[in-house]
Amino acid sequence: MIPGGTGQVGGVLRRALAARGDEVVVVSRRPEALEPGIRHVVWDGRTQGAWADEVDGADAVVNLAGRSVSCRYTDANLRQMMDSRVDSTRAVGEAISRASDPPRVWLQMSTATIYADARSRGDDRPHDEVGGVIGGEEPDVPLYWEYSVRIARRWEQAQAEAATPATRRVALRTAMVMTPDRGGIFDYLSWMARLGLGGPVAGGRQHVSWIHGEDFVRAVQFLLERDDLEGPVNLAAPGPVPQGELMRSLRHAWGGRPGLPATRLMAEVGALVLRTDTELLLKSRRVVPARLLEAGFTFTHPRWRSAAIDLVDGARRR
Repeated sequence: MIPGGTGQVGGVLRRALAARGDEVVVVSRRPEALEPGIRHVVWDGRTQGAWADEVDGADAVVNLAGRSVSCRYTDANLRQMMDSRVDSTRAVGEAISRASDPPRVWLQMSTATIYADARSRGDDRPHDEVGGVIGGEEPDVPLYWEYSVRIARRWEQAQAEAATPATRRVALRTAMVMTPDRGGIFDYLSWMARLGLGGPVAGGRQHVSWIHGEDFVRAVQFLLERDDLEGPVNLAAPGPVPQGELMRSLRHAWGGRPGLPATRLMAEVGALVLRTDTELLLKSRRVVPARLLEAGFTFTHPRWRSAAIDLVDGARRR
């Protein structure tokens, strides 16, 4: 069962699971036609209902529900981000706790944003699951960045507090998922690169953590099967890159387009026009997947330069 399975990441995952022969049930707020063979059940994301019957007897739950972060970080939008994540996680936990035949595993979406801005560490080390520093207390960052971390912490807390002793739980601390489909972060970055706007932002030295959509799906499938893995797991490629390098490789993949640099103020104006927020570009996210690598997971796309070429090829085919 996949709550929140109608979004971009949910679409990539549900199609892959259905293609390998799994029975897939998607739970979301609005009914809509999905691929043949995938059942769709409606919920409100907060309360119990008929949808909870799908939990009883399910092999696994992968909860991806939550309001998109691609918006202006107003007080109202931040509150919706918090409520949609925490409420839906609590609802899933309650459904599992009530099930007579609970799922053996519950993978819960989380975010790599839970970690501190990498520049605040002072030791030139990336964040992993053991030595990573949880954010919220970095000096000289916008106050609302702390609220983003608070959302992530309460999101994970809601899963940890659920009474599900028979169900293994994993928190997916996920970096930016890059797919060639329209409407996602890769599509947005590609749009900038093709227009010649994809240069370094505010110097471009802040790191970007990312994961190719194919590796996201493979990592989820890996975690569904590995009964020895629980708790926080970073879903990020082992090669985070500075923002300037990320955009340079993307421009190269699109044919060597020019890339105008942007100051922080210019980024703020651009984000306002696009109705998104500069935290996605300015916060230094340098996250590595230590637990996945230690468990023997092999990335198909570990480095950004080759991943960007593959994603651009996919976008052109579509």
